[in-house]
Amino acid sequence: MNDQKLENLLNLALDATPEEIERSERLAEGYDRVANTWDLIIKYNGDLTELEREGAVFTPLVNEYAIVTISQELIPWLASRVQVEYIEKPKRLFFAVDQAKTASCVNLLQEAPPYLSGKGVLVAVVDSGIDYFHEAFRKEDGTTRILELWDQTQNRIYTEGEINRALEESSREAARTIVSSVDASGHGTAVAGIAAGDSRGAAVGQTADGGGRGTAFSDSAASGIYRGIACESDLLVVKLGTARPGGFPRTTELMRAVNYAVSFAAERFLPLVINISFGNTYGSHDGTSLLETFLDDIGNYGRTTILAGTGNEGASSGHTSGTLQMRRTEKVEFTVSPYESSFSIQLWKSYTDQFTVSLQAPSGEIFGPFSEEPGTARFRYRKTQILLYYGKPGPY
Repeated sequence: MNDQKLENLLNLALDATPEEIERSERLAEGYDRVANTWDLIIKYNGDLTELEREGAVFTPLVNEYAIVTISQELIPWLASRVQVEYIEKPKRLFFAVDQAKTASCVNLLQEAPPYLSGKGVLVAVVDSGIDYFHEAFRKEDGTTRILELWDQTQNRIYTEGEINRALEESSREAARTIVSSVDASGHGTAVAGIAAGDSRGAAVGQTADGGGRGTAFSDSAASGIYRGIACESDLLVVKLGTARPGGFPRTTELMRAVNYAVSFAAERFLPLVINISFGNTYGSHDGTSLLETFLDDIGNYGRTTILAGTGNEGASSGHTSGTLQMRRTEKVEFTVSPYESSFSIQLWKSYTDQFTVSLQAPSGEIFGPFSEEPGTARFRYRKTQILLYYGKPGPY
């Protein structure tokens, strides 16, 4: 397709063959092959109730953002609606965690005036779940500090009362007969421990919710060494994802989670801090994607602060930038692993800049300069297929 209401990656995905979709995780993200439907993020204004009459699933978020599940054939119709401003496909999210409490000078604020502990603040942990049975997430009387736990993979919200009934059981296994949500990776539990763990319990590690297997925590936590940043805050937990195979959640689930957390806090007049230790490397990194503008907008609701991990890929050389000069060619080398079946490269420029792009294979063969006509082009180098989309700037 070549619809400027659609982001470039979505245009490319809609032009791709089923075989190309199958081979590229980035193109396939958001697509249900069996139902031939897409999960899409839209920015809109006005009334879009007609979507549901067409068989689409419409989930409105704050400030006229929405998530739409729609058949592929109806996407051109969706883009033609005057109410729709822009459409993006979801992206896969990946873990990012940084255990730098001391380096961030948090200890100084906890151990001396103003003795900040997070009391009266709601901390929302949007991640892989939580080991709710752990002592670090309980009050002195043994009851939970978690006001609600939304497990997106189960499409189930567990209340504070349900979690407390589970905590009355003698073991994690017994508790899960009441609240069956599990943090399989331990990432969310570790993040929650850093953000808001109570040092009365034990150290919160990556295997905290391993069902009792290999869970060894030091009793020295009573000294306060493992105290979280907001150790007296209430907790709101969202386990990201759906029941689909493939592991990592998408940006659509993240947007639903943030929308839920902000609405929950606003209804109760609570100051809110949302921790997002997921991320991805897609996009122009200038804050103009729908996910980024959504987070900017929703951060203005109530008393909301949104924190995001800075990532684990700082030294991985996955990004480069520079300044081009007239009549001068710049070369950027990249490597491909022998077992890397697919990958994507994105080039982003300022609106007024003009330059051409070519691709040189290891043999010296050159493809390009590529046409600047918007749309999809295909090239083949030996057993490698090159799928290219050239797009114009979007409305943001």
